[in-house]
Amino acid sequence: MALLSGQNLACVKQDRILFENINFSIDSSELLYVRGQNGAGKTSLLRILVGLADPAEGTIEYKQQNIQQANELYCQDLVYFGHKLGLSLNLNAIENLRFWCQLNQVTTSESELYELLANLGLVGLEDVMVSQLSAGQQRRVALARLWLKASAKLWILDEPFTALDVQGIALLRNKMIQHLSEGGAIIITSHQTLDVDYPTSELVLEYRI
Repeated sequence: MALLSGQNLACVKQDRILFENINFSIDSSELLYVRGQNGAGKTSLLRILVGLADPAEGTIEYKQQNIQQANELYCQDLVYFGHKLGLSLNLNAIENLRFWCQLNQVTTSESELYELLANLGLVGLEDVMVSQLSAGQQRRVALARLWLKASAKLWILDEPFTALDVQGIALLRNKMIQHLSEGGAIIITSHQTLDVDYPTSELVLEYRI
């Protein structure tokens, strides 16, 4: 039984067909690499997969249930990392994580949040306003969700390596390998080489004029 599958998916924007007849399935401990040049519809596909947009055609099933019908379970099992980081610039790093935990019913302590940010290379920056952090530091704060929501089975990640330095890339890659080793699944777009020793399939979106 596939963890997540899509059947005959299509996306149309401003009368332009981005993609159509897209089919895929992904199971536990598998990674699906979505590829395609800019404008091919990679981000649009991921937004459809997480329920932020509707497909022009087709269906998406999580554990053999339409994602609308399985909405509560799907949201519990999902972490989505998009182009927009979902951080409040008027809060510091700790406050952003605390707020996210409250929204997602994740139980954690203040000391655990500080420890996590330290492990992510943000020691000494925990109480700094996010607006004062670099792009790479902001991205590390946002990526902390992958560590916080340990119960999530499915990660959908849109260019998660962007703005990360070598150490940040290594941290994220190791976390992805750990997630896959524990039975999780990942759908990802990336310009980075995905050096993970787990079953990986590719979904290539062709740019359409």
